[in-house]
Amino acid sequence: ERGRCAHWVPRKRRFCRMIPAPGRRFCGEHAREEEQNDRKRIPCPLDPKHTVYEDQLQKHLKKCNSREKPKPVYFVQDINAGLKDVAEIPEKQVPLSNLSIEELGNLIIKLKKAGNGLELHLKEQILSHQALQEALNDPKNGESAFKHLKQQASILGNMEKLHLLGPGRCFVEFGAGRGKLSHWVDVALQNVESVQFLLVERATTRFKVDGKHKKRDSIFERLQVDIQHLCLNKVPILEQKKLPVVGIGKHLCGAATDLALRCLVESYTICCDGEDEEPAPKRSRAAQTEVSPNSAAGDERNTEDHKPVAGIVIALCCHHKCDWTHYVGREFFKSVGLGPVEFHYFQRMSSWATCGMRETTSKGSASDESEDQTNDTEEHEPTLSRTESGADTLQGILTVEERKEIGCLCKRLIDHGRIEYLQQQGYKAALQYYTESAVSLENVLLTAVPSPSLIPEPTI
Repeated sequence: ERGRCAHWVPRKRRFCRMIPAPGRRFCGEHAREEEQNDRKRIPCPLDPKHTVYEDQLQKHLKKCNSREKPKPVYFVQDINAGLKDVAEIPEKQVPLSNLSIEELGNLIIKLKKAGNGLELHLKEQILSHQALQEALNDPKNGESAFKHLKQQASILGNMEKLHLLGPGRCFVEFGAGRGKLSHWVDVALQNVESVQFLLVERATTRFKVDGKHKKRDSIFERLQVDIQHLCLNKVPILEQKKLPVVGIGKHLCGAATDLALRCLVESYTICCDGEDEEPAPKRSRAAQTEVSPNSAAGDERNTEDHKPVAGIVIALCCHHKCDWTHYVGREFFKSVGLGPVEFHYFQRMSSWATCGMRETTSKGSASDESEDQTNDTEEHEPTLSRTESGADTLQGILTVEERKEIGCLCKRLIDHGRIEYLQQQGYKAALQYYTESAVSLENVLLTAVPSPSLIPEPTI
C-alpha cells in the first residue's frame, strides 16, 4: 500500500501497516531489511515482542512502554492485603469435584451448623432516586441499560436513606470501571458544593464517562492502582482537604470487597506513614483545645471519636473469587469452628447460588452489556465447568433448589463475617436486597455507617 511499510507479514498474509519515516520503505520494526548503515536491531530486554536499534538501546529503555513506571505516592505495598502470618496461609486444596460424597456431606453439615442462629434472611430495600428517573423512562435504553439503571438508582436511594448524599464529602468508587456509579452520584449532587470523586481502578478503561464532568464544579480523579496497595491517607486531594470519605462500589468482585473494606476502616482510619511506627499517644480534649487558639474548625473534629469514613455502600459480587488471605471475616469463621479449608470449599460452593448445574455461564448475552453497549460485564457470574463446581459429584444427591440454597448460605456466611468485622471496627453494618433477582442475581447490598457517636460532620 502507498505510504505503508513494504514488509510482508506471512502469518497475516498482508503487508505491514505501519507508516515508515519519509524516504524509507520499511518501518522501524522492519528497517533491518533495508540493509542500510549496518545498524543492528535487537529484541527489547523489557519486552522481546518488539525490537530496537542496538545503538539506541539506552535511549529506548528510558521511554519504553514496558518499563516499570514510578509508583504513585499513595502506593504502599500490600497495605490492605490482610494476612501476613505465613503459617496461616492455606495450602492448595483438593478440588471440590474430588471430594467424596461423605466429605461433601460433612462440609454441608458444618455449613448449616455455622449458619444456625445467624440472621441470614435479608430484608428487601429496593429504592430509587429522582436523579435517574429521566434515564429510566427513556425508551432508547434497552433491557440491559434498564437493569443497570435500576441498580444504580437503588444504590443511590439507599445512600440517600443513610444521609450519605450531601456536601463536603469525597466519594471513593472502588472497581470504578467506566465510573458510571460516580456519574450518577454527581448528577444527584449537581447543586451541592465541595464534592470530590476518586475512581479506583487497577486497569486502564475505555469509554470512561469522566469527560462528562469537565464543565462541572465537582472534582473527578482516577487512581490507577490495585486496592491491595492503596493508602488513602497519601492521596494528595484527601491530605489537603480531609473530607469525610464515602466508599461505594457496584459489583465489587470477591476479594476486592475485603480489600476495599480494609482500605477504608483500617489503613485510612489509622494514620499511614508507610512504616511500622507506633501511634502517637492520645491527648485529652483539654490538651487538644490548648494546642492552637487559631486552629480551624475542621481540625477540631480530629478527636478520639472522629471517624474519617462517613459510610460504605457496596453491591457485593463473586464470592467464588474471595480469598482467605484477604478475607476480613477470618475471626468470625474461627469463632464458629471453621478455618481456611472450609472457607475454600464454601467460596467454591457459593457459585451454586447463581450457576446451578450449568456447564458455563459465559453466554455473553445482551444482559451482560452496559447501557452504552460496551463489554462491561454485569453479573460477574462464575464460568465454572461441571468438574470445578462439583456438579458430577452431586448428580442424584442434591436437587437444583437444594444446591441453590446451599450456595446462598455460603454467600451469607461469608458476608456475615464482613458484617461482624465492620461492627468490631465501630460501624453499624447491614445487608439487604437492593434489587430483584430478575434484574441481577448478585442483588445484595452491604451498607455501613459509623456508630452515632462517631459520625463525622461534613466540611463545606
